[in-house]
Amino acid sequence: MTSPAPIRIVLADDERMVRTALRAILGAEPDLEVVGEAATGAEAVSVVREVRPDVVLMDVRMPGTDGIRATEQILATLAEPPRIVVVTTFENDSYVYDALRAGAAGFLLKRSEADALVQAVRLVARSDTLLFPSAVRALAVEHARAYPSPPAWVAKLTGRESEVLRLLAGGLTNAEIARRMEVGPATVKSHVAAVLAKTGTRDRTQAVIAAYEAGFLRADPPDS
Repeated sequence: MTSPAPIRIVLADDERMVRTALRAILGAEPDLEVVGEAATGAEAVSVVREVRPDVVLMDVRMPGTDGIRATEQILATLAEPPRIVVVTTFENDSYVYDALRAGAAGFLLKRSEADALVQAVRLVARSDTLLFPSAVRALAVEHARAYPSPPAWVAKLTGRESEVLRLLAGGLTNAEIARRMEVGPATVKSHVAAVLAKTGTRDRTQAVIAAYEAGFLRADPPDS
């Protein structure tokens, strides 16, 4: 049986020591491969376009083009963009929230344990769940830019789609949602696609952020 291709990763951080440490941790795993590095956001965009990785670990604060702008440019210019994970020092940083709004799939703390880093990369590359849902929820509650009134998409969600969005916010996978709702995986996949289309978002992380900003989700943890 052929082993799956390794997850290809680009490291973007203006501190060489950080990149060296990340490369050492990730390179020790047989299913992970660091294929490029960048010291600025502009370099990150260029490297990603050249090597087409599966995952980018993106420092949010870099000279020149920062991680937020780099994330926007990568997602806007590639037909099949990589999953972008922000790597940050401060978990409640408004820059991190802006990066999530721009399209980052999640965030990691630079002080994270090696195992947590490795598992996070695997999760965003090969899973259909939210990365660290409680941390995303806390960040959204802290920094969400609330609408003065609910956007039109809230009223357009069906009851099933509303339930799916709440379960996405709880970090459930499609399979777990299917079991919870007693429907087939294909039905869940269809509901998730409808949620993304109606909220105008790229993936479940942005959908959850949009749900908090719309007031659809509140500070209380979703039922999971």
